[in-house]
Amino acid sequence: MKTGLGTEKSSRLNKRNIFLLKCLCFIFVVIFFCEFLLYYFVIIQCRWPKLATTSPHQTPPLKAMFLSDTHLLGEITGHWFDKLRREWQMERAYQSAIWLLQPDLVFILGDLFDEGKWSNYKAWEDDVARFQSMFRHPPNTELIVVVGNHDIGFHYEMTIHKLNRFEKVFNMTSGKVVSRKGINFVLVNSVALEGDNCVICRAAEDQILEVSHQLNCSRTHYPMYRKSDFECDEEDSASPEEKKVIFKEKYDVLSQKASQKLLWLIQPRLILSGHTHSACRVLHGDIPEISVPSFSWRNRNNPSFIMGLITPEDFSLEKCFLPTENTVIYIYCIAGALLSLCAVTYLLPLKFLKSFYTTKQKPV
Repeated sequence: MKTGLGTEKSSRLNKRNIFLLKCLCFIFVVIFFCEFLLYYFVIIQCRWPKLATTSPHQTPPLKAMFLSDTHLLGEITGHWFDKLRREWQMERAYQSAIWLLQPDLVFILGDLFDEGKWSNYKAWEDDVARFQSMFRHPPNTELIVVVGNHDIGFHYEMTIHKLNRFEKVFNMTSGKVVSRKGINFVLVNSVALEGDNCVICRAAEDQILEVSHQLNCSRTHYPMYRKSDFECDEEDSASPEEKKVIFKEKYDVLSQKASQKLLWLIQPRLILSGHTHSACRVLHGDIPEISVPSFSWRNRNNPSFIMGLITPEDFSLEKCFLPTENTVIYIYCIAGALLSLCAVTYLLPLKFLKSFYTTKQKPV
């Protein structure tokens, strides 16, 4: 009798261990899918756009990715778990996109950091190290960044020290021209386009004036002047409530005067901007401006980036969406419910058997 009960107990123990092992494997698979594979499954569906005009003898077009407003959290307002979660999401999304799409150039249109305008030396060094680790790239891909208001502060917070340390790390100057495959890009420090003749503002305007004759594309953090996002109708544009808000010049968008001056000096064929965290496409005469939404899930549920094929004569853009935060939450909730259901289904029979054997062993 004891041998039979011992064998039965050992069998139940083995079953329990197997069940626990299956549960752990299930949990590992769910986490691995949500935190790693999901980014590949979503981004692999994105395709480079097609150019309207192509020639067999033409130089291959430049493949460029544009993203904006990564807002790496700092030590002042950033909670450790929020930092860990958001940075992991952006790193996996960026690395997956780089591996699958293999762009020639990547532009980040400002607000790399959330607290660059406040950071002391140690905090700045830490933020830069984390950024460089997250947005690492292979030798055949070049990363170029534009300065934003959260990197050096709004106009009234901006100092030469903050600007210099940003330019030193990222080799960026306002009015810098980047030429690749016969295409000129200008990187504009739109925070400095206040028109009040401050030292930094005057230097920025002088640099833009100096190179204005050779430019045909523009990259800036602040959008060009527009009253609001009312006419934006992209899938990831601002919410209906946000579209009713009138933009403040020199805070939400460039001033009307600065926008007109920039258009006149540069005469670009395409403008890309960030700052608003939402998508928008507007026309300034016949010049399109694309506002790139935030790349961080902290700022929106459906981050995205722009993929562009560019030649000296033509360009074509396509948007690539990242996994939505809701999708990840739903998967975890469904997985949790299934795990709970399996646990209940497994434990109830064991409880019944234990009760049965206990009753059977009681003396009559």
